[in-house]
Amino acid sequence: MHDLRAIRENPESFDRGLARRGLEPVSPTVLDLDSRRRAAQTQLQEMQARRNEAAKEIGLAKREGRDAQSLMDEMAQLKERLPQVEEEEKALGAELDSLLASIPNLPADDVPEGPDETANVEIRRWGEPKAIADAKQHFELGEALGLMDFEAASRMSGARFTVLKGGLARLERALADFMLDIHTGEHGYTEIAPPLMVRDNALFGTGQLPKFEEDLFRTGDHYLIPTSEVPLTNLVNDQIVATEELPHRYTALTPCFRAEAGSAGRDTRGMIRQHQFWKVEMVSVTAPDQSEAEHLRMTQCAETILQRLELPYRVVTLCTGDMGFSARKTFDIEVWLPGQNMYREISSCSNCGDFQARRMKARCRSKGEKQTQFVHTLNGSGVAVGRCLIAVLENYQQPDGSILVPEALRPYMRGLERITA
Repeated sequence: MHDLRAIRENPESFDRGLARRGLEPVSPTVLDLDSRRRAAQTQLQEMQARRNEAAKEIGLAKREGRDAQSLMDEMAQLKERLPQVEEEEKALGAELDSLLASIPNLPADDVPEGPDETANVEIRRWGEPKAIADAKQHFELGEALGLMDFEAASRMSGARFTVLKGGLARLERALADFMLDIHTGEHGYTEIAPPLMVRDNALFGTGQLPKFEEDLFRTGDHYLIPTSEVPLTNLVNDQIVATEELPHRYTALTPCFRAEAGSAGRDTRGMIRQHQFWKVEMVSVTAPDQSEAEHLRMTQCAETILQRLELPYRVVTLCTGDMGFSARKTFDIEVWLPGQNMYREISSCSNCGDFQARRMKARCRSKGEKQTQFVHTLNGSGVAVGRCLIAVLENYQQPDGSILVPEALRPYMRGLERITA
């Protein structure tokens, strides 16, 4: 959510930020609605004050035996008009809030400009992609092993679901445990087991609602979480935390549920884009002056997972046209997939500044001070378990179709060194 006062003070700067995202100016509409709402508020206050004053005048006139009919007529008119002005003020406020809620975060000054992913800027690479003759994609490997069953999943759930069996099911579990152990044991994150269903206010706080409702699965009064970023970030909603205790760092392993409403025809084979998948998430809540350093640290935490698994990857800065709704700056980590002969996203680490905090009313306050300020929130995949499984399959595939288990995972696989049919 944006600071209305800041828009009033510098509308040109606000619109320049939107223009960098390829969006049209909205400050004239925002300021017009704000002006009309404030005018209605002023009128309402004046009418309420006059009503109270007229009531006293009527009482005085009656005590003195004077004719109070004109005052009573005025009171009747005020009584009739007040609800109309109240409704007008309420409607203008709702329209203004709805508009502000639909505007994405403004990009940081150092975010590269561009319309889409073609303008993303590569920062660094780690590892050398392996030369694998006739490299197969993960779904070819999994089906040949008899351990990845899309047909069974389709019979019970439809498209974009997968059944993993035997060694691959164990590998998925091993990857998740491995990631959690590193983030909690080495990186200082507190493991959380959050709710998998949340109410609309939680999704509004992190920015999924109202704009992206079509990508959510709803059940009754709750939504299934699209990522554990939602419950982890909302741990501080409507709270004032001690600045001295920050940063708070949380991690969680949860299933994630996404409708993939805008993905028709994309990645229809395999596990790249699923309605249900496992992910280890990282969330940080920081003081405003900590978030940039925390963003670099979080990205390095995610990179550690791929380095330990010896999976080649690259890190890119997303351009203004490719960033998510709530982000002010995002680093994507893209892992090398030999079967596709390309890098694909496996983690996205975003600094949201105070954008989510304003929507959640999450603040911090230093000891001995009365003034509060909005916290900054960050989130990142640490990493997407299913996509990491894909990367292991494709990078560790053997000529006989078996999958070599990365050294770092063998303790989690009870010493298993190779996955076979």
